[in-house]
Amino acid sequence: MSDYRVRGFKASVTAAGIKKRGGLDLALIFSDREASAAGVFTGNKVKAAPVLVSQENLRRGRARAIVANSGNANACTGDAGLLSARYTVEAVAKELGISTEEVLVASTGVIGAPLNTDVIGKALPELVKGLSPEAVPRVVEAIMTTDSFPKLSLFEGEAGGKPYKVVGMAKGAGMIMPDMATMLCFIITDIALDPTRLQEALVWGVERTFNRISVDGDMSTNDTVFVLANGACGNGGLSPEEFQRFKTGLTEVMDELSTMVVRDGEGATKLVRIAIKGAATSADALTAARTIANSALVKTAFYGSDPNWGRIMAALGRSGVRMRGDAVSIWVDDVKIVEKGMGRGAEPEAEAAARMKGKEFSVTVDLHEGEFEDHITTCDLTHEYVTINADYRT
Repeated sequence: MSDYRVRGFKASVTAAGIKKRGGLDLALIFSDREASAAGVFTGNKVKAAPVLVSQENLRRGRARAIVANSGNANACTGDAGLLSARYTVEAVAKELGISTEEVLVASTGVIGAPLNTDVIGKALPELVKGLSPEAVPRVVEAIMTTDSFPKLSLFEGEAGGKPYKVVGMAKGAGMIMPDMATMLCFIITDIALDPTRLQEALVWGVERTFNRISVDGDMSTNDTVFVLANGACGNGGLSPEEFQRFKTGLTEVMDELSTMVVRDGEGATKLVRIAIKGAATSADALTAARTIANSALVKTAFYGSDPNWGRIMAALGRSGVRMRGDAVSIWVDDVKIVEKGMGRGAEPEAEAAARMKGKEFSVTVDLHEGEFEDHITTCDLTHEYVTINADYRT
């Protein structure tokens, strides 16, 4: 069993009464010492109050605490929402005996409803009292909404002869689409790294993981990834090789978490990797992959295990990328079903359909236009997705 404890970090969770149906809904992560801090946020022009407040507090590149609630997004709540987010930050800072600038805040849940800060204020003393290294993996339990399982990932490395850990936790199952493509993700590490390089490593990793997934093509107002690095492992400065290894490890954690998000997509039954090769430009490769991954018709075909390649061709044709219909090849796993823009017959399609009945498979498209490639990890679109989202607020 993995040990998610990280030197110098403690956590605590509680049921504050924010969720209508009860359950854990408030979490706190705390570093015993000042930590370098980095963050990446939603590209949505409608940004939740906690996103705006955390962006302000991250300007220093230093932080010691992350407080997060589920059950209420505190988004589209105007000035009152900003006051609620700032109140939460100030109350946590006071309880911990640190400055308000050292606290980052995140929220997830229903958009447009006012956040009840009274219950948060009442819960904070016990939340702080309960801080413990063993509670780190429980943070994810308190930020889940429609998730069906907790998402945790661990990487262990060495720098300056000192072992270190990178532990990541995430929630997300719906409203998943770049930029960013998760709802909340918190990563803690005991490596010593300055804020600038930490931000560089985070952005590098996010682009290759969270910005390469899609569940439903919708972008949240609250998407946030935080990383805190407190240096408790005692390493000195990082060599170029050690920094690269850290970047790789951080990216591995985010890759595992982002894949879990898609696997747990609301109502999803299948994980599908859409790979594009032979594109004229890097932008074309990503656009083609994303257009296919977000096509409702393609995703419902995935659900039905139907190798309906005509829907893929149609999606490509409207994507705006450089392509010739009579040059495209398509595979399901290693089964080629389309060559030069035409189907290869019933037998390959039957074999492809059999592959699509599995929980995971890939779709590869060769545009034969150039040397660029990219991918998006997505899922199928099911009746259950509609059921979950039709009455989410009730």
